[in-house]
Amino acid sequence: MVMVDEVPFPPQITTTKPLSLLGHGITDIEIHFLQIKFTAIGVYLEPEVVGHLQQWRGKPGNVLAEDDNFFEALINAPVEKFLRVVVIKEIKGSQYGVQLESAVRDRLAADDKYEEEEEEALEKVVEFFQSKYFKKDSVITYHFPANSATAEIAFTTEGKEEAKIKVENANVVEMIKKWYLGGTRGVSATTISSLANTLSAELCK
Repeated sequence: MVMVDEVPFPPQITTTKPLSLLGHGITDIEIHFLQIKFTAIGVYLEPEVVGHLQQWRGKPGNVLAEDDNFFEALINAPVEKFLRVVVIKEIKGSQYGVQLESAVRDRLAADDKYEEEEEEALEKVVEFFQSKYFKKDSVITYHFPANSATAEIAFTTEGKEEAKIKVENANVVEMIKKWYLGGTRGVSATTISSLANTLSAELCK
């Protein structure tokens, strides 16, 4: 297991095929010099993703971490992607839903893609989280298949059955990916830096 801030992540998971843990980190804020950690994040990708990133071969991780075009190419690469988010500090699902909503909505609005369909799709995701309670060690997963612009979001918490929702609006799916994988604008700088370092090393092989 790979420990991400005391949270164990398997180095590999299998969806339709084996995916490798290529990046990990946390979301946190600092209040009065106190660090409050919210979630631990693992990013699983098909190892073949490096084939789509060849133009960045030889660039060091710290350079890639600042290169939003690199992360754009990563997001658009036709490979399967899987995010595993583990709750460190318990919050209401509605609080998480609101964070996701504003991040996705702002990105859509900035690209002039926020129409009625997007609003409806996003609302469904927010409603999905509304009724949940994020106890410590609850798990949220995002599964993005290789060649379809959909996402499956699942939530598991102790003592409850797994809950799932499918997102079929391509624009909303794209912005959820960007929320977690969007380079300098991603929600977790530690995850972006980790991905950049791992992929830099993979590209040198």
